[in-house]
Amino acid sequence: MGDSSDSVSIDMETPSLSGKEYVVETCCGYVSVSVYGDQDKPALVTYPDLALNHISCFQGLFFCPEACSLLLHNFCIYHISPPGHELGAATISPDDPLLSVDDLADQIADVLNYFGLDAVMCMGVTAGAYILTLFAMKYRQRVLGLILISPLCNAPSWTEWLYNKVLSNLLYYYGMCGVVKELLLKRYFSKQEARGSAQVPESDVVQACRRLLDERQGLNVWRFLEAMNERQDISDGLRKLRCRSLIYVGENSPFHFEALDMNSKLDRRCSALVEVQACGSMVTEEQPHAMLIPLEYFLMGYGMYRPPKLSVSPRSPLSPICISPELLSPESMGLKLKPIKTRMSLEV
Repeated sequence: MGDSSDSVSIDMETPSLSGKEYVVETCCGYVSVSVYGDQDKPALVTYPDLALNHISCFQGLFFCPEACSLLLHNFCIYHISPPGHELGAATISPDDPLLSVDDLADQIADVLNYFGLDAVMCMGVTAGAYILTLFAMKYRQRVLGLILISPLCNAPSWTEWLYNKVLSNLLYYYGMCGVVKELLLKRYFSKQEARGSAQVPESDVVQACRRLLDERQGLNVWRFLEAMNERQDISDGLRKLRCRSLIYVGENSPFHFEALDMNSKLDRRCSALVEVQACGSMVTEEQPHAMLIPLEYFLMGYGMYRPPKLSVSPRSPLSPICISPELLSPESMGLKLKPIKTRMSLEV
């Protein structure tokens, strides 16, 4: 971090990145869970986007030393993979029934029961953000807060539904072919900054994601996509949520409007929005450093991490003073990043 008096000090303890793998039996089949950290600490549950797992969706965030130290200092991380998305997964039997988004949310409750967890913090990306939000609505007492990246809350528009049907047919008949991978990378990353062009080479992050997509079983991804394409509009339940919410969205995300719409439907007293410029949907991989400062102040509202000589109102997930654009500038973060726009209510 920079030496500016406005910068926040971070305890740079060296966390362990070795995890334990569990296969948990749930009401709707088996789920793979990777656990990182001290299980006596509060729990942070993650859920990735379509065709991804914790390696391809959250590795960038956890390889950012400051963010990794911050999260593992406060939490034990429980990475839940959608069925058939874990590393080395075989193709799910065609005899197994297709799961709905409600089934996937119920699986999370079973995972929490398996590990003896009560209330947890949740972090999800796009499809995973929808599943965790639905889980928070169905099991309100079990969610402390939501950290959502490029989230969804509406039913698919006709355009998205048709687009997903094309992708679904490609997955079903051709598996993880080149066209499917290109469509998925377009979903995750911004064009010029990450996916490149004729003049600009593809970034290392995109190349790594492309290689990891090669390991996915097309029919397993098809199952998750079918569930998401049949999802219901959950907008009406958003204002009933009592947990705090922090939303990130890249300005170049194809789900940018959906994230803004979701933020407008949440209780403005306990939600905040961070728009990351020059970034696609997967902020965790494309610009993980941009998540650090808002995440710190969000956690401070829970008393989980509080830098010295700084106080935040417990009524607000993000203090308007602390989340000011000046504090979120690259200079204040000590990083060379694209600027971040923030939109949030000034009500506390």
